[in-house]
Amino acid sequence: MPESPADALPLASRRDEDLPGHWLLARLGKRVLRPGGRELTERLLADARLADADVVELAPGLGKTAGEILDYAPRSYVGVEADPQAVALTEQVVGHRGSVRHADADATGLEAASADAVIGEAMLTMQSDRGKSAIISEAHRVLRPGGRYAVHELSLHPDTLPDEAKTEIRKALARSIKVNARPLTEAEWRTLFEQAGFEVEQVRFAPMALLEPRRMLADEGLLGVVKIGFNIARNPAARKRILDMRSVFTRYRDQMAAIEVIVRKPDATA
Repeated sequence: MPESPADALPLASRRDEDLPGHWLLARLGKRVLRPGGRELTERLLADARLADADVVELAPGLGKTAGEILDYAPRSYVGVEADPQAVALTEQVVGHRGSVRHADADATGLEAASADAVIGEAMLTMQSDRGKSAIISEAHRVLRPGGRYAVHELSLHPDTLPDEAKTEIRKALARSIKVNARPLTEAEWRTLFEQAGFEVEQVRFAPMALLEPRRMLADEGLLGVVKIGFNIARNPAARKRILDMRSVFTRYRDQMAAIEVIVRKPDATA
């Protein structure tokens, strides 16, 4: 449910001061909004083995990853997106090559055991513990035995990080990105998937460098960086938000990383 009247407004009507961080970046022209950048997304999709697979993507957002999924020539593609504006954006990318439905990630309305792969990026982190479990359970339900759930999320490390440090980081993230982000350690991510009945197959890491110049150039290209820089320079409110976010990412860069996790739904027993 919306937390304030501003949260209920359509994204296009909301002030830069109120937008969730990822939508603010999108408004400024950023197209790669994942914590591990384009490189980790490319590894994730390669590891998920999407060729000739029935693929479901949860929360496709701008549709950037949807286009990359379709480059793998899956048998079918279905995006599941809760935001109507994001549905329209992904539909523009997908066209006749797949479909996008307006639904929540924890209640997709898809048939059980109808997919070979489920993809999700930078969305589980934004959920409560209960929300994470509900979405993961829905992915398990939708997948066929042997199917893979591939996620690209934000992690905390090391696994021994004290609870008070985790709380401090989560509060700082929430203040800067305007979303109650709850990243987990690798061990906590593993436990969450295993409790839902998955087997962990693959884990990779990448630096959390979303707003660092080198990552920006790799993800957006020179022209994209120039466009984003121009938009930030002429918008004081957005500039303040971006500087605040970058400050938090820099302050906790030794405790945060992007994580790729590939899990598998076990084969049905005889």
